[in-house]
Amino acid sequence: MADPRVSIVAADPTSEESTQLLRELSEELGVRYGDAVQGVFEPAGAQSPRSAFVVARWEGQPVGCGALRPYALQEPHIAEIERMFVRPQARGRGVSRSILERLEDLARGFGYTTIRLETGLLQPEAIHLYVKAGYTRIARYGIYKDNSMSACFERKLGA
Repeated sequence: MADPRVSIVAADPTSEESTQLLRELSEELGVRYGDAVQGVFEPAGAQSPRSAFVVARWEGQPVGCGALRPYALQEPHIAEIERMFVRPQARGRGVSRSILERLEDLARGFGYTTIRLETGLLQPEAIHLYVKAGYTRIARYGIYKDNSMSACFERKLGA
């Protein structure tokens, strides 16, 4: 059963609150991988049709975020999750799982049948989350194909 202290709400990825969460994610990635490997996120990608950006709130306070967007025009059944983040003080409370479940529900509603995502090898907690949620490791794809620090995953969505 979901924790009533956690809510996952649609948000504007360009809002001050969202921008702050994304900045904190980039800072954490910079610490883990070096400043050169912080990733690129285009907010417009989470504002296009069949896309979403969500903010997680713990007792009303923003503590995390995540985005869903189409993977490629040539593969309209596949969505990609990106920018999953939970502030350190809110970790271990099921917030990341709640974000993931909300993004998966949105993906089903948008008609996607498959979700892909990428995380880094220096993020074992993220890898654990995805494996526990039923994601399977796949070959690195797209912009991650040649990145030896990337781990890519996929999950087929059920009804």
